[in-house]
Amino acid sequence: MARMKIKTIGLTLAFCFLGAAAGLAADPQMGTWKLNDSKSKITPGTLKNTQVVYSSMLGQVKIKADGIDANGKPSHTEWSGKFDGKDYPVTGDPNSDARSYTKVNDRTLRTTNKKNGKVTVTGQIVVSADGRSRTVTLNGTTPKGKKFKNVAVYDKQ
Repeated sequence: MARMKIKTIGLTLAFCFLGAAAGLAADPQMGTWKLNDSKSKITPGTLKNTQVVYSSMLGQVKIKADGIDANGKPSHTEWSGKFDGKDYPVTGDPNSDARSYTKVNDRTLRTTNKKNGKVTVTGQIVVSADGRSRTVTLNGTTPKGKKFKNVAVYDKQ
């Protein structure tokens, strides 16, 4: 009898973990996104991410972005954390050393970038209803003090 209970509990836990994993896999933000230059409006002299990859493992999200920096040189940024509104370190971005993401709903995230504790960029990331594209709207100030607004449209790969 005790063996049966243990087996039932084990199976129940396995299904709970599978359900949680399936829920994360279904997050429309996850995947590889490529910049659609013709639909985007990027302020010259700001970071331009040409490809962004969102992945999730064990409740942590990892975001890797490759693109072109303010000086036209290749850039690579990385962020790992949760969509819980808390700051987590970011590497490779001269305009920020910490970034937070807050989940607004299934298809929308808010982001805040900080440098030395000061907000440098705020924005919103919205995945289209069909899940094939996402629009990233960022408002901020460059390290040189210039204000900008970027609207980047990405296509799912």
